[in-house]
Amino acid sequence: MIKSSIYGLTLEQLRDWLPEHGQKKSRASRIWEWLYQERVHDFAGMSDVRQECLDVLAEHFTMNSLQEHVKQESSDGTVKFLLRLQDGNLIETVLMRQKYGLTVCVTTQVGCNIGCSFCASGLIKKSRDLSAGEIVEQIMHVQRHLDAAGQGERVTNVVVMGIGEPFDNFEHMSNFIEVIKDRKGLALAAKRITVSTSGLPDKIKEFADSSLQVNLAISLHAPNNELRTQIMKINRAFPIEQLMDAVDYYLEKTNKRIMFEYILLRDVNDQREHAAELAELLSSRKSMVSVNLIPYNPVDEHSQYQRSTEESILGFYDTLKKNNINSTVRMEHGTDIDAACGQLRSKQMKNNAEAKAEEGKSDVKTDASRLAMG
Repeated sequence: MIKSSIYGLTLEQLRDWLPEHGQKKSRASRIWEWLYQERVHDFAGMSDVRQECLDVLAEHFTMNSLQEHVKQESSDGTVKFLLRLQDGNLIETVLMRQKYGLTVCVTTQVGCNIGCSFCASGLIKKSRDLSAGEIVEQIMHVQRHLDAAGQGERVTNVVVMGIGEPFDNFEHMSNFIEVIKDRKGLALAAKRITVSTSGLPDKIKEFADSSLQVNLAISLHAPNNELRTQIMKINRAFPIEQLMDAVDYYLEKTNKRIMFEYILLRDVNDQREHAAELAELLSSRKSMVSVNLIPYNPVDEHSQYQRSTEESILGFYDTLKKNNINSTVRMEHGTDIDAACGQLRSKQMKNNAEAKAEEGKSDVKTDASRLAMG
């Protein structure tokens, strides 16, 4: 039987759950400390919680809904984890070392239906949403990896930019954020958490109306509808005009800055004229936005796209700067491993399929040999 992850409950939800199952509400705080401060690996490790309560928790929940399947470590300190869920599906989580701390990039869905034409995450269609617990456990898995190293390091930043569209899994994503922000738990500051969306206008507005107060990043990747539709099919449903209307609502409602992500694809969207058009699009909002330019990590299955030249990257950046648009070029991580999001998962699934095919051929040969001998 597949059990829910205990990490999916907020502290308030745990306080409500306990008396509903014959346990004292007051035990919630201590259980929470064991989960997030002591970071025990199983319920038996909660040594000062009554056994009766532990038995009830173990009956309904698991603390280990993720199992490490593959771990890749880069020379720059980046670690990519391929994690297996209880139902056998695979997801990716990444730890990145940056000047301002240790950042974890989490996944919110098994597969992705957004279908960006350059992205490895969309090579395998969405089969389901992750629960809040499965998303929180990605943070816990990385934190335990750090704990095992014995250097006293802590996860300091979280980006919700892994496989899937976070706003297509809005409720579980929101609960995940509430859990990791809790001051009695991981106590991650809202300003150190960023959620990235491909641009669902209604959800951007709902996000603005929420109490989450974390940062918002929007995957734009093109300055006009024709080009954006060409590389991001979501633009057919939600063109740039609708997206920018939601952006303006968010800016007015929250007074928080927005980061636009822009992957540079050689000779597709990386010319100075594209940068000038992008600057014009953002000009009325330039005091509240920034652009994060992302050099493309090539994906075998999307061979039509190549990495922009250094000259094009610098030219694009220079054009934005001259138009007073705050911009940066993303520092790359894990370039000596499967750097692109979804790449490791896709490669593993491809290898598994090829292994099964070879196994099938072997079985056929064996059967043919038996027939010949018979």
